[in-house]
This record gives sequence, C-alpha cells and structure tokens, in this order.
Amino acid sequence: MAQITDFTSFVAVGDSFTEGMSDRLPDGSYRGWADLLAARLAAGSPGFRYANLAVRGKLIGQIVTDQIGAAAGMRADLVTLVGGLNDVLRPRVDMGRVCGLLEEAVETLAPSCRQLVLMRSPGRHGPVLDMGRARMEELYAHIAVLAERHGAVVVDLYGAPVLGDPRMWDADRLHLTAEGHRRVAEAVWQSLGLAAREDWGAPLPAAVPPAWLARRTDDVRFARRHLGPWIGRRLTGRSSGDGRPAKRPELLPYEPPPGP
Repeated sequence: MAQITDFTSFVAVGDSFTEGMSDRLPDGSYRGWADLLAARLAAGSPGFRYANLAVRGKLIGQIVTDQIGAAAGMRADLVTLVGGLNDVLRPRVDMGRVCGLLEEAVETLAPSCRQLVLMRSPGRHGPVLDMGRARMEELYAHIAVLAERHGAVVVDLYGAPVLGDPRMWDADRLHLTAEGHRRVAEAVWQSLGLAAREDWGAPLPAAVPPAWLARRTDDVRFARRHLGPWIGRRLTGRSSGDGRPAKRPELLPYEPPPGP
C-alpha cells in the first residue's frame, strides 16, 4: 500500500546522475532515482506533479544558468539539487568558483520550495573518480555548510560502502546501474522522513572475484570505449549533453513511463 505523503510536486535539478544514466528503459531512455522517487511520491499524492531538468554532462555554471531559475519559478514542494561533480573531474577547476555557484543555486532554490535536498554523491575507486577525490571532498564539505545554513537535507551516499561496490556501476564506471538508482531513491525517500521500505545500504551478496585475465580485459575495454572518449571531451571542452534538452522540462502531472 502506498504511503500518503504531503508532497504534491517535485523538481529535480542536476546532471547525468539525476537524469538517470545508466538506468535504461526498454525504449532506450533513462529512468533513474529521481523518476523512481517521483513514482513513489505520486502513488501517495493524487495530482502529483514532477519535472526533471537534469541533463548529462552539465557543469555547475550551466546548471545555474539553465536550470536553477526555472526550477525556482515552479515553486515545487520538493527540489533536489546535485551538481558540481563534473566540474571537480575536469583537468583544471577553480573550486572557489564551483562552491560559489553552488551557493548561489542553494540561495535561489531554498526559499522557493518547502524542502531542498542536497547530496554527497556516491563514489567508487577507479582512475576517473580517484583523480578528483580531494576536490569531491572539498565540495561535499561545502554542501554540509550550505545545508546547515539553509535548512536543506543532505543525503550522504558518498559514505555508503554498498555504493562503492563495482557491481553497482555500469560499464562506464561513472553511472549507477538500475539497482544503484533504486537504492538512491530509497535513501532520498528515507531522508524525507518517510517510512523505510528496505535497508538501502545493505551489502550485495558475496561474489567470486573475476579472474585476473577477465579483470584486465574489462579494464582495456573500459579504457577504449569509455575512459578515452570521456577524457577527450573534457580536454576539448565538449559534453555528452551538448544540445540535449531536459527530459521533463515542465512541472506536469506525473505519468509512469510506457512498458514494463
């Protein structure tokens, strides 16, 4: 039975993590934790409205320019903001500017909604995330300060061991699988004070580690298909989200996606 909530509208703001990569639906589109959370909230709130302005690859400056004003203008009950990680993973970054833009976003969004949710995004070990780990932790410390100042909820995914499990990550090692997104949705749900449906941080069953040759083959495949193109885009200032619109740009009544 659906739990009745008093949230009647939800706007999600951010980048690929909030867009839902790599939780792929049968039609090729992405679902993700924000869509899953919206479905839960809609089940307990007739007429529930949902917008998802997130676009993959966006830097915090682009999020501020393209999404924050629009999100604030929707005056939703609930707003989630996750951004800045694409900045800290760039070869060069001005962390003072990143933190300042994040502060600007929070200062705009917090008065426009009833509850603002921020996150410490999940992290795993690997060549992509490890090179920006110190910056990530600086960003997350700033998020804690902003949340305290503006009454936002912080969902701490970074410290969850289960979300560091390689099985929670897609082949690109940058985006969560469907199971990872499902657990994030549960974590946000609980952070809103809603009754837990499961232990989202429970570890996965033990697995037999892959053989050395299988690991090396997977590393080579990852470098060729994902790491190389990712580095190339960052060195040239390009993004996988260039020219891509938000998947739910308007705050409209929630409708579940087609298919199973």
